[in-house]
Amino acid sequence: MDNKVLNIKNGSCVKVSEIPVLSYDCFRATTLELMSDKARHCSSYFAYPCAEGLRLMMCIADDTAHDIKVFACDVNKGDSLVSAAKDCLALERYEREIHENWGLEFEEHPWYKPVRDFMPGKYKFFEMEGEELHEVGVGPVHAGVIEPGHFRFICNGEDVLHLEIQLGWQHRGVEHLMLSKKRTIERVLLAEGIAGDTSVSHSTAFAGVWEALCGIQPDKSVLWARTLAAELERMANHTGDLGAICGDVAYQLGAAVYGRLRTPIVNFSQRWCGNRLGKGNVRPAYAPYAFTEELRQQLLSDLKAYERDFLEMSDKIQHFPGVLSRLDRTGIVTTEQAESIGAVGMAAKCAGVCRDTRASHPYGVYGTMDIKPVVKDTGDVLARTELRIDEVKQSLAIVRTLLEDMPAFNTQVRPMGEPMADCFAISLTEGWRGEICHCAVTDADGELAAYKIKDPSFHNWMALALAVRGNEISDFPICNKSFNLSYCGHDL
Repeated sequence: MDNKVLNIKNGSCVKVSEIPVLSYDCFRATTLELMSDKARHCSSYFAYPCAEGLRLMMCIADDTAHDIKVFACDVNKGDSLVSAAKDCLALERYEREIHENWGLEFEEHPWYKPVRDFMPGKYKFFEMEGEELHEVGVGPVHAGVIEPGHFRFICNGEDVLHLEIQLGWQHRGVEHLMLSKKRTIERVLLAEGIAGDTSVSHSTAFAGVWEALCGIQPDKSVLWARTLAAELERMANHTGDLGAICGDVAYQLGAAVYGRLRTPIVNFSQRWCGNRLGKGNVRPAYAPYAFTEELRQQLLSDLKAYERDFLEMSDKIQHFPGVLSRLDRTGIVTTEQAESIGAVGMAAKCAGVCRDTRASHPYGVYGTMDIKPVVKDTGDVLARTELRIDEVKQSLAIVRTLLEDMPAFNTQVRPMGEPMADCFAISLTEGWRGEICHCAVTDADGELAAYKIKDPSFHNWMALALAVRGNEISDFPICNKSFNLSYCGHDL
């Protein structure tokens, strides 16, 4: 196996020539052998044009060895290849995307449906026959400000037998724009907008790739600031989601309190960098906004007030029968299901799969901390609620640890230089939803030849489809909110 893969660490940059190029039969067999180990999962699998046709690039993260196994395969456009997804379901969406983008055929693929290039009126939804069955269509236009997505339920009375989720309504072409835009600031702004509620983690992933390509090691204050911003992002989103979950089960006290508690966290971000979502706070090679002693004291004060009310409210919902009866054993995703679809982040950890990049592939200053991922085993809405509560508590401890060792800041812009030629770089971060992966390939002139983005929602929408099976359709809103997946993060 050693000569078939290149083992690299998160945030690494290597020469493309160092990456083993296998025949497709060997590429497929190696992939399936690696993926048979439950401690490994596919962080990215994509294709890009090369001189002779297309190059397939496989990146499999090993959470035990704490490395990423990278290998490649050269194929021709229009080739017909035996699907790996037929034997490893976690690869099915990657193969669909490669087929959709480049025209490669994967024989015996489990289900060739569109990933993003969805044509309304032309796509044939999954069907089941029976006199007592009926379909319910929801979306793509939803109430309020929710993004577009179509949900097609097949029900027997109130019971959901199958849910098909069709996304791709707002495919923006972010990866293509990464190639066509030439200035670093343009690219980092694109990264910030991949999923607005995850702007810190996505821009940190981009910064990791760009710094690796340019051979730059940021100083401690830069890594410290990114880690702090990421934990504040996690706290804000988990708190807001807890309020939304309470709202969906008609517990208005919880909805009001958690909604109020999110505000001081995002307001602090605005005070620090001028944006409530942390946009502008992460830039390659330097920290644009110093973290001062005044900000430190303000954050400590904000956290003290926040923690008191957060703990009180969380204790109430964890002991209130009116809430627990709606959350307990609702929307279950089993461990076997989470492993089979390659779930990451919350969707994985709530089903007993320990998958947290901060611990397994650390970046920023996480490598200096003893991060113990929060893992639940029931896989239901209650688990996804309690995980948010426990992760907020963990983030509070992480933030306070960071504030005890605040570095001196130098906000001066650091010269970047140019990306190295003929190189491959990869950067993983743990967004609040789960693992984010950015990959880049440069050509002989140091220009981007490929840029691949993976948001955790790419993995986890299937988890929602599985969660609602066997539940009443009236439970869909709370199941959906318990995942709170990203439409735009998937659609790119």
